[in-house]
Amino acid sequence: MASEWDTHTSLTDAGDGLFGAELDPGWVVGGGVNGGYLLGVIGRAVAETVPAKPHPLAVSAYYLSASRPGPAQVSTRVLREGGSVATVSAELGQEGATRITALATYGDLRAMPSDVGTTAVQPTLPPVEECVPASLAPEDVLRSAPLLERLDLRFDPACVGWAMGAPSGNGHIQAWFRMADGHDVDPVGLLMVCDALPPVTFDLGRPGWAPTLELTVHVRAVPAPGWLKVSHRTRNVAGGMFEEDCEVWDSTGRLVAQSRQLAMQPRA
Repeated sequence: MASEWDTHTSLTDAGDGLFGAELDPGWVVGGGVNGGYLLGVIGRAVAETVPAKPHPLAVSAYYLSASRPGPAQVSTRVLREGGSVATVSAELGQEGATRITALATYGDLRAMPSDVGTTAVQPTLPPVEECVPASLAPEDVLRSAPLLERLDLRFDPACVGWAMGAPSGNGHIQAWFRMADGHDVDPVGLLMVCDALPPVTFDLGRPGWAPTLELTVHVRAVPAPGWLKVSHRTRNVAGGMFEEDCEVWDSTGRLVAQSRQLAMQPRA
């Protein structure tokens, strides 16, 4: 049985690098369709464009305008395809306007060297059963963010003060993550995971929709089955914008994705 993620990112191949998509309303949050989901749709089109190199390694996207549920188109163009990697440009369009433009490098993560050397430290979270499920969010939040029904998020209790009107001010949100339908996340799905948590500015007492300007994701490995750990941080809110750094760790304790996003600061 196909996963909900596969169904909601499915494409119709029209040839010559053109794909039709149907943006599902289940991925709406705040004022538009979630940027990570949109990047996953683009990521799927790139994977189908260079099938011998099915996995994103680096994807950088610029968000030009908000997308809405409904028909959309993705166009791709292979800029270079070598022995181990391919570089592809892609655009997602809707209603005659370009919504996102992206540049992606793809390869086969399974064929990459297996050595790992890192000084990064995985997040420390309480056991899943001791964390706070997103399903406990207020009804108005659940109504404005139907994407929460797609995900099983369990937040670290130390990072949910914002939900009770007492944000920590540390600019840090972390949670356990898996898909609500139980299917495991694939490398293309990691593009979505890096934008799945609430904007980290919630922990600074600045709730609200935070439109993405630019999002770059590095995928480092095929994630092992099971729960993922996702950590978001910010260190600088200035000029009406903030950065959001994300790490995604799999069930074996391996860092499988990293990202940096520049977004607009939510306004009161």
